Amino acid sequence: MASQTQGIQQLLAAEKRAAEKVSEARKRKAKRLKQAKEEAQDEIEKYRQERERQFKEFEAKHMGTREGVAAKIDAETRVKIDEMNKMVKTQQEAVITDILNLVYDIKPELHVNYRLE
Repeated sequence: MASQTQGIQQLLAAEKRAAEKVSEARKRKAKRLKQAKEEAQDEIEKYRQERERQFKEFEAKHMGTREGVAAKIDAETRVKIDEMNKMVKTQQEAVITDILNLVYDIKPELHVNYRLE
């Protein structure tokens, strides 16, 4: 009977050691997964920064800086406004004359829908 109890105690102790080993293995696995996730996040961040740097270089090479683009747009706008102002000055008298002629030149006539009854 004592050997049977001793055998049961050994089995229980072995089961406890096995449970501890499984628990330790799970902890190590969780730790490795967490570490792998952190490494992957770091790698993703490095890749994102590299692509951002490449994009900035491409943008600077092909488009110039944002200030340069804004200055170019401002200059083009000023040129177009100046051209429009010149056109207004050259055409202003003719347009005013045409409008005044249309206003002063009234030809009274009956409307086509007017009925004499």
